[in-house]
Amino acid sequence: MTGHGLGLADLERENALLVGIVEAISAGPELDQLAAKVVRLIVAATATDVCFLHVLDDTDRSLTLVGATPPFDREVGRIRLPLGEGVTGWAASRRRPVVIVEDKERDPRYRYFPQLRGHDFTSMAAVPMASSPGGVVGVLNVHTRARRDFTDRDVRLLTSIGSLIAGAVHQARLHRRLAARERAHERFTEQVVAAQEAERRRLAADIHDGITQRLCSLRFHLDAAADALVDASEFAAAQLVRARELADLTFDEARAAINDLRPPVLDDLGLADGLASLARSITAVEVIVDAEECRLPDHVEIALYRIAQEALQNVVKHARAAGVQVSLRRTDGVVTLRITDDGRGIPGDVPPPGDGPCGGYGLSSMTERAELIGGSLEVSSPPGRGTTVEARIPVP
Repeated sequence: MTGHGLGLADLERENALLVGIVEAISAGPELDQLAAKVVRLIVAATATDVCFLHVLDDTDRSLTLVGATPPFDREVGRIRLPLGEGVTGWAASRRRPVVIVEDKERDPRYRYFPQLRGHDFTSMAAVPMASSPGGVVGVLNVHTRARRDFTDRDVRLLTSIGSLIAGAVHQARLHRRLAARERAHERFTEQVVAAQEAERRRLAADIHDGITQRLCSLRFHLDAAADALVDASEFAAAQLVRARELADLTFDEARAAINDLRPPVLDDLGLADGLASLARSITAVEVIVDAEECRLPDHVEIALYRIAQEALQNVVKHARAAGVQVSLRRTDGVVTLRITDDGRGIPGDVPPPGDGPCGGYGLSSMTERAELIGGSLEVSSPPGRGTTVEARIPVP
């Protein structure tokens, strides 16, 4: 210790303390882990008996204990006080340090918390933790059982420590808010996809219960009319045949529309068998499916199925391919859907995904589906060497 005042730590110990705090801050953005580390460092380096870290909540109206040296660490998260109340609240609201050498109870700002056993400690120093980008984010307190005169140098050291911690707290707040926004975005995405699919189900049910049932009835009546008009003219007979053909065609189109709106196999068997069923429905090219069975969130399965559906339709319409390979894999928290054909490739005058009004062979809609669920879509198409569409979706 130096001879100038009491002196919390000599220069070497101060440097070691600051280095330790920087290392703790660099370890990660989790505030509870950071607080648990730095309070121990502060007590050890400053020869005090206990240290408390109080942080303002997101409303900036109250302070919460986020870090404390044992045995008070069990009170973390339980001690709260309004801004301006107690010595800690006063230091935060006035943005000024407070030093009490003895007789804390006589200070009108003091508030006693039985859980923190304030009567066991004589002297204390409280400094606001502030950083330039975030302002005051909380208060750092140290306490000693024996009487201690905290010097100006002591307060400057504690203020420097508080500034370092304040920057980390500010970053932790930003990290927490960003994570919350990402979770909200994920929930919103799920809700959007769920709403879309619910509407598709409703439309499919309406078509099935309405249009297809009436078409069945129409075919029945046409068959009955044909049987009744045994002596009908050649023209009338031909019209009946044509009417039945149109009814059959419309019925098939209605069933195809129902399947496109909501493929039942996706609900019944999952994505892997859904892709196999989709492949069997395509007769223009040979489709080989190698899909790993992995149950995924509904909105992810739906998006991947739609991407595969769009990609295979592109192959049939544009690629002039003989064969297509579809693979589905889940590795290290990422699901990869890959559709590769042996066709002519995408012509150079077709805009890339997202460009142009047509979005480039439907690539824009596939890209939007992938991005909506937090993934990405890549298209590789060397001239004359086929096309590969790959969707990569992170999943928890």
